[in-house]
Parts: sequence; structure tokens; C-alpha cells
Amino acid sequence: MCKDIDGVLYDTATSTVDKKFTYGVPGDPSGYEETLYITSDGRYFIYTYGGIKSKYPCENVTPIARDEVKSWILSH
Repeated sequence: MCKDIDGVLYDTATSTVDKKFTYGVPGDPSGYEETLYITSDGRYFIYTYGGIKSKYPCENVTPIARDEVKSWILSH
């Protein structure tokens, strides 16, 4: 997924996965994934996607500040 947010391009195809959390099993309508990416210039973002009954029924990209990454990881 590729998304422009405030003039910054966040692209899952050209960024590196840092952490990934998966909830549920493949095909589970309530299951979802949260994946932390880092861009080549050091920006972090979270890619979310899930089943139709999950909290992420549509894929999305959300930027996250570098100083918030550790607490995001620990919250899982």
C-alpha cells in the first residue's frame, strides 16, 4: 500500500518491516494485522489491515513518531 500523508509518501513496498503483530488466523473475519515499517529516510509508520469484522476492515497507513515506537511495541 502506498499513501501520501502531508506530502510524505509511505509505501509498504519500498519500506522495511520492523515488527509485525497478527491476531486471529487466516480467513478469520475478526482477525487483523498491525505492521510497523521504517522508510529509507527513517520515518516510521503502521500498516493495518483485517477481516470485515475486525477493528481494521480496510487497509490503512498511520505515521508514528520515533519516540512512540517503543511504547507501541510494548503495548502488544
